[in-house]
Amino acid sequence: MDFLTLFVVVPVLTIIAIVFTKNMKQTRLVAAVGMGIQLLLAVALVFMYLAERKAGNTSEMLFSHSYVWFESLNIKYNIGVDGISVAMILLTGIVVFTGVFASWTVEYLSREFFISLIFLSTGVFGFFISLDLFTMFLFYEVAVIPMYLLIGIWGTGPKEYSAMKLTLMLMGASALLLVGILGIYFNSNAGGGELTFSILEISKVHIPMAAQRMFFPMTFIGFGVLGALFPFHTWSPDGHASAPTAVSMLHAGVLMKLGGYGAFRVAIFLLPDAAKEMSWFFLILTGTSVVYGAFGAIFQKDLKYINAYSSVSHCGLVLFAILMMNRAALNGAVLQMLSHGLMTALFFALIGMIYGRTHTRMINKLGGLMKVMPILAVSYVIAGLANLGLPGLSGFVAEMTIFFGSFQYTDVFHRVLTISVAASIVITAVYILRVVGKILYGPIVNKEFLKLDDAHWYERLSTGLLIVGIAGIGIAPLWLSDMINESLSPIMHQLLNVIVK
Repeated sequence: MDFLTLFVVVPVLTIIAIVFTKNMKQTRLVAAVGMGIQLLLAVALVFMYLAERKAGNTSEMLFSHSYVWFESLNIKYNIGVDGISVAMILLTGIVVFTGVFASWTVEYLSREFFISLIFLSTGVFGFFISLDLFTMFLFYEVAVIPMYLLIGIWGTGPKEYSAMKLTLMLMGASALLLVGILGIYFNSNAGGGELTFSILEISKVHIPMAAQRMFFPMTFIGFGVLGALFPFHTWSPDGHASAPTAVSMLHAGVLMKLGGYGAFRVAIFLLPDAAKEMSWFFLILTGTSVVYGAFGAIFQKDLKYINAYSSVSHCGLVLFAILMMNRAALNGAVLQMLSHGLMTALFFALIGMIYGRTHTRMINKLGGLMKVMPILAVSYVIAGLANLGLPGLSGFVAEMTIFFGSFQYTDVFHRVLTISVAASIVITAVYILRVVGKILYGPIVNKEFLKLDDAHWYERLSTGLLIVGIAGIGIAPLWLSDMINESLSPIMHQLLNVIVK
């Protein structure tokens, strides 16, 4: 068995083991061990990848393997990784592992909960290692479908409505995406040869411009809906607010990254001419997502809704940077996916922990928490500072790289859009500082809060690992940035005849 396939096999084996557990204690222990192994595999993959590159391996994709699934349609289980997918696999490993500990106290149908959660992660890992469009779409669906059960059964508030809205929106996007993928497939022999779903083989073919104009919007919007592209973002805040803690962590921290990664790997890479021609329109939509999401967060009173709208803004920034299509902006887009994945997972974990103690997420009913739960409060401050882009934390590195790349365009259109999007930093600072000041400092608004305890060992483990990731990227980003930058060469080669490098 090849190494990358372990990222699909280990979660499946973990699910099988959970089926045979007899109580909640055994269930969460098996889940923690399984996802701990998965995280170790992700860390090992990073070191293996760096060692291969240092040894002079210049292959576009490393550790690649291909097995025929359906020979008549040339569908293959084709897998491999570059620096970008390695980084996303590491992010997924961290978020899923910490999500297990954030769900340590789930009692209702705990076995079924962890099975659904780990099944979702199986789809995410499979998506990031796929080099075949059909296989990628298959894993995409595996990642999306369990969200309905996770929110509809274990969620809070109007959970049935939120779960159905999320599912219908994402299934609609999937239908659009499927048409786009099939359109690419049936034009993959434009230069002669056989039809193929292979991303690397299609990238060597110049798909006719008429086909690109038709299928680029389908693929970009199809992936963009999962990345909270305006105006298709409305499923996201409701889904976040109703989802249980670990599901919110995976939803915002990992699942939404499938949208940005797919837009980059499929829409831009395989359809570069149409991407350049239509970028102005989607830049307006993504810029609107950034500003609208930031303003939306200001007017929310529920902690989860605040972070949900903040995620719309930050994921919009990812798509905005991808559409800039130069090396610096694309590098920043990947860094932003990593940064946002870690800090929003930390936010949702902390919100869940606070809610579990206070039984409220309304900011007007919270106050003085720094006095009664200092560890959780300090962790919340760190997450907030990363969100608003404090130097030394991951948010600053990612956002500054994006804006540096965006400002490389000197025309009025791109400059005005970039300045407008950059202004969201100020808006972000407003709602982050307002929330931190209101819920953590000042007088204790409820005397019952004095009886609350601080973070337990499993909560400290979960939040501590995420904080280490956020600080690690902020303090030492160069190794990660270099790994990403090296992997951008193929797409820059694709775009060379379209835009100036």
